[in-house]
Amino acid sequence: MKLLVSVLALAVTSSVVSIASIAAFAAEPAAAPAAPAASGAEALVRKYACIACHSPDKKLVGPAYKDVAAKYRDNKDAEKMLTEKVKKGGSGVWGTVPMPANPSVPDGDLQEIIKWILALK
Repeated sequence: MKLLVSVLALAVTSSVVSIASIAAFAAEPAAAPAAPAASGAEALVRKYACIACHSPDKKLVGPAYKDVAAKYRDNKDAEKMLTEKVKKGGSGVWGTVPMPANPSVPDGDLQEIIKWILALK
């Protein structure tokens, strides 16, 4: 009989603890959702430090990416021209500050970045 009482007491205590734990957990505020992961191109512009001079939506040292997209949206040769501009550098199109050459950016990464830029609205 003592054993049965001990087992029942343990079962009741365990259930109370479990219910109390669940209630406490349910009462906690939900954690904020994680920030969405950056797109591949967004990660690449960070990796190659493009963001030191460019921003998606505002002019920094160089033009905003959305301004580049708007300027070249209807240009069928934009991808090729921008690839060359990034690789070789240039000046005069967006002001007097020259863009340095970036020959070390791999073609595949550069293509992904430029497609992303041209898709911006």
